[in-house]
Amino acid sequence: MNVIARPPAHMTKCTDGEGSVQVHLDPNQKIGNARVFAVYGKGGIGKSTTSSNLSVAFSKLGKRVLQIGCDPKHDSTFTLTKKMMPTVIDVLETVDFHSEELRVEDFVFEGYNGVMCVEAGGPPAGTGCGGYVVGQTVKLLKEHHLLDDTDVVIFDVLGDVVCGGFAAPLQHAERALIVAANDFDSIFAMNRIVAAINAKSKNYRVRLGGVIANRSKDTDQIDKFNTAAGLKTIAHIPDLDDIRRSRLKKATLFEMDETPEILAVQKEYMRLAASLWTEKEEYSGTALKDRDIFDLLGFD
Repeated sequence: MNVIARPPAHMTKCTDGEGSVQVHLDPNQKIGNARVFAVYGKGGIGKSTTSSNLSVAFSKLGKRVLQIGCDPKHDSTFTLTKKMMPTVIDVLETVDFHSEELRVEDFVFEGYNGVMCVEAGGPPAGTGCGGYVVGQTVKLLKEHHLLDDTDVVIFDVLGDVVCGGFAAPLQHAERALIVAANDFDSIFAMNRIVAAINAKSKNYRVRLGGVIANRSKDTDQIDKFNTAAGLKTIAHIPDLDDIRRSRLKKATLFEMDETPEILAVQKEYMRLAASLWTEKEEYSGTALKDRDIFDLLGFD
């Protein structure tokens, strides 16, 4: 006899996409007064590099920053801590998921310039939901009062997966930032992310916060999409080999030799952090139909 399992209590149907079953935010797990940003984008587009350097920029503005990596590779904070950190799921497993037995230093690590780093990790492939992992991470941080004195929280989220699980950080975030290169694939992924953010904004406070053009000399294709979708580029990070080398050196851009090019990128990150802190501009954004993106960017 086939048995159809009923969804757990925290997973209920809602308007987060027609017919969807989503992992919902426990009201007791709200982060609090910190400014919360979720960074999304196509896989391999440079979200972790962007998130880490943005975290450092906020810290250099005197803010207390927490970066949460939401990827099973658990390498989001690699350049901040200089090594691979154990994930929340890893350490929970060591105590048979009795979270009360964990100490702060078991899952929170201090990185460059005081940025606090957490790697949420992910469930084993095919066995669980990313939303559960995010929920457990936030729950642990609240239990240990680690969010009480935090000014900025940055979620660095896995690839361009926009299922209910990996969209879970949108339930906590105030602004969702999209990292995109000036090419069709990353813009196509960006469009799907826009749709996911809009779906979540029906039930949560998250809004689009703008586009970070990354690894791109030009932005003409991104500009076309932004005009059509109602978005705005809020920062432009060029395609520099020094940026790639910084990750190989386990370093943020703020630790690299201060060439004119690196200084310019540092300045751009500082400008971005300052604007995100002081401004609360949001964009409604409108996701395009797939065919419309092909037509817009000149593909037949």
